[in-house]
Amino acid sequence: MLAGEPYEDSDPELVEARLACGELLDRFNATGARQDAERTEILTALLGGIGERSWIMPRFRCDYGSHIVMGANSFLNYDAILLDCAPITIGDDCSIGPRVQLLTALHPMDDHGARRARWESAAPIVIGDNVWFGGGVIVCPGVTVGRNTVVGAGSVVTRDLPDHVFAAGNPARIVRRLPVEGSPPPVR
Repeated sequence: MLAGEPYEDSDPELVEARLACGELLDRFNATGARQDAERTEILTALLGGIGERSWIMPRFRCDYGSHIVMGANSFLNYDAILLDCAPITIGDDCSIGPRVQLLTALHPMDDHGARRARWESAAPIVIGDNVWFGGGVIVCPGVTVGRNTVVGAGSVVTRDLPDHVFAAGNPARIVRRLPVEGSPPPVR
């Protein structure tokens, strides 16, 4: 699965890993507003890595958790869905709006029998440092989003986005370039 090869989602090892993840998510999503220490403890057990000063707001959903690495000082807002059948890497200083979906799972398009038999594959998602996603952004399998990039609310990111751009729409398209850190602001 992690190598991008086809796999059956009903494989007993995968089913057990998803159930274990679900138990941790049940605990996480049941925490109260003042239970930050318990949330951090659960996320540390659940995720492949979480940087200092990073946090996730409940409700949070993922498939395995262990395939998600989140850098320092990053934030996932309410109702995030991360289908981590392949690795999901979130950089440092990222702000990810409510109801964002990072989806690594792929299903066969041309092989109808394989799709009916529930075969799938997955491709990783990489989010660079200091990225901001507005609410409801969907990122598709295999996409890399460059550092210092902003994606407008409701956008569907179907292909890679470079560093320092604002992109929006369905599918997301580059609207304009953003200044490189340390460069003078644009003249208006």
